Amino acid sequence: MIQYLLHLPKQDKWPMIKFILQTILYFFIFLALLYFFGYTGVGQGSFIYNEF
Repeated sequence: MIQYLLHLPKQDKWPMIKFILQTILYFFIFLALLYFFGYTGVGQGSFIYNEF
């Protein structure tokens, strides 16, 4: 455990590392949402009220 703590980056670099990791995380969440909602392209989806 002590070896791990000795090799951590300096504290002044932590905001940059946090920003990069959050950006990567949000990018993968965005991709997961696109996959989950089945993005098929603009204008190719069906409109929900067409049957009325």
